[in-house]
Amino acid sequence: MIVTVTLNPSLDRTMEVDVLARGQVIRARSARLDPGGKGVNVTRALLAGRVPSVAVVPVGGPEGDRLRQLLLAEGLTVRAVPVAGHTRSNVTVAEPGGVATKLNEPGARLSHGELAEVARVVAAESAGAGWVAGCGSLPPGVPDDIYAQLCRRLAPAGIRVAVDSSGPALLAALAAGPDLVKPNREELAEAVGSPVGRLADVVAAARQLRARGARSVLVSLGADGAVLVDDDGVIAGDAPVENPKSTVGAGDALLAGFLAAGARGPRALAEALAWGAAAVRLPASRMPRRPDIRRDIVRIHARPDLDQRLMT
Repeated sequence: MIVTVTLNPSLDRTMEVDVLARGQVIRARSARLDPGGKGVNVTRALLAGRVPSVAVVPVGGPEGDRLRQLLLAEGLTVRAVPVAGHTRSNVTVAEPGGVATKLNEPGARLSHGELAEVARVVAAESAGAGWVAGCGSLPPGVPDDIYAQLCRRLAPAGIRVAVDSSGPALLAALAAGPDLVKPNREELAEAVGSPVGRLADVVAAARQLRARGARSVLVSLGADGAVLVDDDGVIAGDAPVENPKSTVGAGDALLAGFLAAGARGPRALAEALAWGAAAVRLPASRMPRRPDIRRDIVRIHARPDLDQRLMT
């Protein structure tokens, strides 16, 4: 069982256009509404891969009701915590070739009592769980160390914690010793305060995060694949996609695949890459199902070329 915690979930509306031009009236070719938020997407991907998962989400207002309905319609096990504020709505404008422009609302504030209730629900659901994944940005007013609190609360029970966040929330979590962190390239560069242009930079930055407390670091690099740095060393891999449809949620699918495959070693990295690539081949923020996952396109590099320059 894998429990996900999404403190800033959303309704995600995706519109496909031929080209995005500022200041113009653009007619969308299609539109769809999906449940959103990093942890929500991880649970959606795990469900599609037939891996047991529970999504813990605060929900508020008509948007929160709609989010819960969408999640239940997909068959997810949801533990919805009612809150006073309104669940946010995000808009993604998708162009051909997988180029996406996202407009994300900040989300509603969560009170101390609401956060305490979320923590209570997470503790109840995590009994017997293999992993708890704290994912995504924080809504206004939520303390930066919220994921660190999660680590400290669950570690004594032997529950492993993954953190997929950025900025101060990620940095604060490191001190609590999370079992896994999953930054992307931009989040990694922000965390260490230096550019990441080559694979060697990725490895060096990931080692910095490990030195600050993270046990394992899984870095998603988009078309450049992913890098895993842990006690066993460094491995990298990629999974080329010829006709990308959308990158939205691909990193969440990658994390789901990694956790589903045991979260360690080449096999887990290969599964993560296969799930992430499958998400890129799907429109909007759809999560891949088993028939969508192609493991034959995955390439694992036990001795990666550290001089390799990353795509811009």
